[in-house]
Amino acid sequence: MFHTALLATLCVFVCFGGNWLWGQTMIERPLIVGTIAGLIFGDVHTGILMGAALEAIFMGAVDIGGALSAEPVTATVLAVTFATTLDVNLKAALALAVPIGVFAAFISMFLKNVVMNIFAPVVDKVADNDDPKGLIRLHFGMWFLNYFIFSLITFFSVLAGAKPVQHLVSQIPDNLMAGLAATGSLLPAVGFAILMRMLWSKQLSPYYFFGFILAAYLNLPSVAVAAVGIIIVVIQWMRDKQLMDIENKQQKLMTNTGSTSNHVSTDSEQEEEDFFS
Repeated sequence: MFHTALLATLCVFVCFGGNWLWGQTMIERPLIVGTIAGLIFGDVHTGILMGAALEAIFMGAVDIGGALSAEPVTATVLAVTFATTLDVNLKAALALAVPIGVFAAFISMFLKNVVMNIFAPVVDKVADNDDPKGLIRLHFGMWFLNYFIFSLITFFSVLAGAKPVQHLVSQIPDNLMAGLAATGSLLPAVGFAILMRMLWSKQLSPYYFFGFILAAYLNLPSVAVAAVGIIIVVIQWMRDKQLMDIENKQQKLMTNTGSTSNHVSTDSEQEEEDFFS
């Protein structure tokens, strides 16, 4: 289990810490994290399934100001670990991932706002001394320390929590496990609802209902619905481009007409001045 905990910790460190090393590379998304964790634990199929399901949950989770939603990397890694190494039901592991992600978000915020602030006077001192190399060392040193400490949470969770979780799972009644599985199936719908609450508008509502009809009544797969959406986007873009070209031509024509009329009026005034002079 030590080896499993070490691999899970490495996955969290790479995906969560590496996401912000050279800007946001989006490797912290559950779909990417699930795939990487599946590769590490030798079950890519389960990793992709868990990542896709958690992506549907966390895609609408946005941290605004001091409001915390959830931290998807730790949730995804631990869910994949539970599903691959402890033989936990996929939907039950999915249901367990959400509270784990919320708890990890609070720990991450504590590390960033409290622990890392200890180094703020050191950063100010190095900046006042005009030491660029010192700032670079502090940047990467604080980056490593922050995400290394955060990754240790996953390490101890897997190492110390593996047997209790396994024992808990074995003691869960079938009815409760079925309830957890049903809850896990509903969580992606909650994620989409959160996303739609931010993006919903009257102009976009017809496209939503059109996609719902394609998926629910025509039984088209998600890839086919996405392809139809791309076609609609391309058609809409071509239509908007044509309208913009027409407006640009009209503006150019009005500008040319205005300059011509100004030129004609100027010539007429000049002729009048020459006649009366």
